[in-house]
Amino acid sequence: MTATNRPITRALLSVSDKTGLIAFATQLNAMGVELVSTGGTAKALAKEGLPVRDVSDLTGFPEMMDGRVKTLHPKVHGGLLAIRGNSEHDAAAKAHHIAPIDLLVVNLYPFEETLEAGADYDTCIENIDIGGPAMIRAAAKNHDSVTVIVDPQDYEGVLADMVANNGATTFEARKAFAAKAYARTAAYDAAISNWFADEVGQQAPKWRAVAGTRAMVLRYGENPHQHAAFYKSSPARPGIATIKQHQGKELSYNNLNDTDAAFELVSEFSPSDKPAVAIIKHANPCGVATGDTLLEAYIKALQCDPTSAFGGIIALNGQIDTNEAEEIVKLFTEVVIAPSVSQAAKQIFATKKNLRLVTTGGLPDPRAPGLMARTLASGVLVQSRDNGSIDDLDLKVVTKRAPTIAEMADLRFAFKVAKHVKSNAIVYAKHGATVGIGAGQMSRIDSTRIAAWKAEESAKAAGIKTPLTKGSVVASDAFFPFADGLLAAAQAGATAVIQPGGSMRDDDVIKAADEHDLAMVMTGMRHFRH
Repeated sequence: MTATNRPITRALLSVSDKTGLIAFATQLNAMGVELVSTGGTAKALAKEGLPVRDVSDLTGFPEMMDGRVKTLHPKVHGGLLAIRGNSEHDAAAKAHHIAPIDLLVVNLYPFEETLEAGADYDTCIENIDIGGPAMIRAAAKNHDSVTVIVDPQDYEGVLADMVANNGATTFEARKAFAAKAYARTAAYDAAISNWFADEVGQQAPKWRAVAGTRAMVLRYGENPHQHAAFYKSSPARPGIATIKQHQGKELSYNNLNDTDAAFELVSEFSPSDKPAVAIIKHANPCGVATGDTLLEAYIKALQCDPTSAFGGIIALNGQIDTNEAEEIVKLFTEVVIAPSVSQAAKQIFATKKNLRLVTTGGLPDPRAPGLMARTLASGVLVQSRDNGSIDDLDLKVVTKRAPTIAEMADLRFAFKVAKHVKSNAIVYAKHGATVGIGAGQMSRIDSTRIAAWKAEESAKAAGIKTPLTKGSVVASDAFFPFADGLLAAAQAGATAVIQPGGSMRDDDVIKAADEHDLAMVMTGMRHFRH
């Protein structure tokens, strides 16, 4: 490689997204750059009166097979790959009448957008670009001589580089554009390969690509010395990937992580059933509730642990109006997230300048499939999203006493919440609201005791003498390995239990429940969350 400036005299433009195309091509033409183009791009340029040479004139072959074959030709790839100043390459180019291409501008067929729109199989196939990625990779490989642009947002950058260098681009710019080009084709192929894996039912293909499009560059990661950015995957799931920020400071890495946890949890509750609110701190809920209104749900959720709610994230499953906004602004809150917010409510939130208010435009489907990835040392763990729902399970009553109707409603509620609490997870609930949550402990009995203790502290702070857990139900994200955790819940005042079951000591746990007149339901599905 030679770190020299390379003049641009010929450009090949072939774009699906024509944003900014005409202005960019007009500037290139004004700088004396010959324009070569394909199909719809050539027509768009010619329509604006720009001199453009069709790629078929360059290759001597017409576009064919419904446009599948148009740039896969030695006169295109030779023009992109020829090493300038290499005598053998120069001789071959001269012998075969291959003219150099100094600038390649390509953005790919909109496969990701087609997939997100729910298109059928054949339509998805036809939106897999072949010539585009081949040209991009060729130009990027030969970035010593060729400039490659894959993003309309870079048009101004390459023009500025040319203006500053008498119509040439610098090696540093070409190298940066090449790096971006390879990242784009990698993300494109990742989307295609993951779609194909789903289509053929491969749950663990030999090669798995995980990619995304940068949505935000963040100030830092979990800690100030860590770099961070947020990348959106495709298709976009309503939530963090679709947020619109209405006010407040820039969202941080921790904000995004906690806000995602809050919104995924509250989305377990369909607004057509009941309004729901979740308050999250460090990715764990400190209060969740349903109510006849969002305001009622918020007040009930806050009562669970108002101390921890300070500086937390509040997620709602419906539109925020003035009643909720007026109550929420009384508490210091980092982020408020909901599908939508009224204009009147926005004005109320505006009085809290540092509060981040975001809307998503909708709720995610908790049953929807998807992939989740986590990096390890020199590797990536990939799994399907936990889209299990208690509403789809065949619940089994295993004790002598069956839950009452009210207990069963609370058991279902508590188990939905437990799905979103870090393991080992214990959730006490009553009247459609959490009253005690134990999260992330190394033993289940510790989670059980901590949840009861936190409920007791909240009761004391509110001047309530009766333990909040008295008459509650309790949910466990996984089985009780021993009866001790169950007995601790009974001691706290729980009257009914829901758990997956599956322990070799299930019989001992059931016996203990019967001895304390507890009703117990087993789901057969656990919800570990690490």
